[in-house]
Amino acid sequence: MDARLVSEPSRLPQLSRRGLIGGAALGGIAALMPLPAMAAGSEWRLAIRNVHTNETVDAVFARSGQFVASGLAELNHGLRDWRTGEVTQMDRRLLALLVQLREKLDLSGRSKIELISGYRSPHTNAALRARGGAHTGVASTSQHMLGKATDIVVPGVTLDKLRGAALALGGGGVGYYPRDGFVHVDTGRVRHW
Repeated sequence: MDARLVSEPSRLPQLSRRGLIGGAALGGIAALMPLPAMAAGSEWRLAIRNVHTNETVDAVFARSGQFVASGLAELNHGLRDWRTGEVTQMDRRLLALLVQLREKLDLSGRSKIELISGYRSPHTNAALRARGGAHTGVASTSQHMLGKATDIVVPGVTLDKLRGAALALGGGGVGYYPRDGFVHVDTGRVRHW
């Protein structure tokens, strides 16, 4: 992965104290683990906007090969189940894959990825499965419930191009939902639909 992401971290203004503490606890151990394939002095950041809540996160989650606990906590909070407010520790490989995807699309570190869905609690996942309709493809053991999946859109990038870039990376599952207007990206086994 290219480590061209060098910029100063910012904070999520809407992050609650409770959410930050919970996310920091979940990300605490991860912050001590080294991040492979990262150049010394470089930073990895993600900028995300939740389309349902309009909340934004712009956080550095790794610096010089080490995870940054505060950045992980902000991203865990930003990628939470927006329906229930439940937060989980998101897969760090997913965060790295989203950075890699943004780089593949030749976008800056501050380019926002629009989030349709990140973490889904078991309750939310079951409700979406029961509702059917546009959600008939919701898996009973969804990667979303494991903190390993996102449904995303990138402003200014067609869904076809986003899908192609995700497939080219080969980092996990890629789902294409042109009718619903998003691409699913996860760190499960490599597959596509």
